[in-house]
Amino acid sequence: MEIKELGEFGLIDRMTSDIEIKNESTLKGVGDDCAVLHYPDKEVLVTSDMLMEGVHFDLTYIDMQHLGYKSAIVNLSDIFAMGGIPKQLIVNLAIGKRFKVEDIDNFYAGMRLACNKWNVDIVGGDTTSSYTGLAISITAIGEAKKEDIIYRNGAHETDLICVTGDLGAAYMGLQLLEREKRIYYSQIEDMNKKIRDAKAAGDEKRVQALQKDAEKLKDFQPDFAGKEYLLQRQLQPEAQGNIIQKLREAGIRPTAMMDISDGLSSELHHICKQSKCGCRIYENQLPIDYQTAVMAEELNMNVTTCALNGGDDYELLFTVPIGDHAKISEMQGVKQIGYITKESLGMMLITRDNQEFDLPAQGWNPLK
Repeated sequence: MEIKELGEFGLIDRMTSDIEIKNESTLKGVGDDCAVLHYPDKEVLVTSDMLMEGVHFDLTYIDMQHLGYKSAIVNLSDIFAMGGIPKQLIVNLAIGKRFKVEDIDNFYAGMRLACNKWNVDIVGGDTTSSYTGLAISITAIGEAKKEDIIYRNGAHETDLICVTGDLGAAYMGLQLLEREKRIYYSQIEDMNKKIRDAKAAGDEKRVQALQKDAEKLKDFQPDFAGKEYLLQRQLQPEAQGNIIQKLREAGIRPTAMMDISDGLSSELHHICKQSKCGCRIYENQLPIDYQTAVMAEELNMNVTTCALNGGDDYELLFTVPIGDHAKISEMQGVKQIGYITKESLGMMLITRDNQEFDLPAQGWNPLK
């Protein structure tokens, strides 16, 4: 169905008519000029992310449902990274004419899958047209007790530096998708050249045979065997809300924390700059999945560079007092990778052969 047949308000009704409110803080959701939220004894956390087609995602290899899921998760992750609990989402879309109603259905299906997983209400938003591709802007709202909020500026000398999960897999998933995309378009370009050459030579029989071969290219199957984890990390990342709960249950309160969206090196720079400190991290302590290492070798890339700078991991980077070392060591899904130092000592990477190198911020920069 063409979106123009429904119109803006018809589309909004279709996307939101069966949304059920889950949180007491949501007094009024979709349907009025504003959502109405009530937080009598909690702090309110608000974050916003914009995702642009051609910059943050490529619809050649991510479908609308996965895109909807990922769009929600990247915002919920920011709330968790402050020690909060996400409660509401506001969703804004700028949609090009090539999209159908069913495409937006699939986008919302993915988004609602993420929201249902974390008990989050979609409470409003806006839709408009776009002449430059799909644009997604989402605002997430969450809550936290004042004493539970974790900022980036609380790291202290001797604090341990920890990360959840593993690093670099999402970036390797992106490299895999880009490689298969190049192979696909290279085959199409090569076939089109052969057809042009046959036409120029007046060989109609060869033209017809090549056109049949060109039709078969529509059934192109990328080579993803054995690399499913990398694809999942890129196309369907997960927020680390469960880790926040585990830390609380273990009696651990991070001194500084943020999520790893732009790459570990860049996020470490944020924490050290705002906490006015330095750091030492160890190459041999970086958590790297086997598939990530294999893919990096296949592409002749340095796996440590991928882990430090890849981005899109949506794991948590946090610091804890050194006295929590034993508790952290027993916690599944968390790895200590270094420690906080004086600011004057700088930010350093200790390599496997015990050499020290400056750690530059070389993560994802959408404005480059």
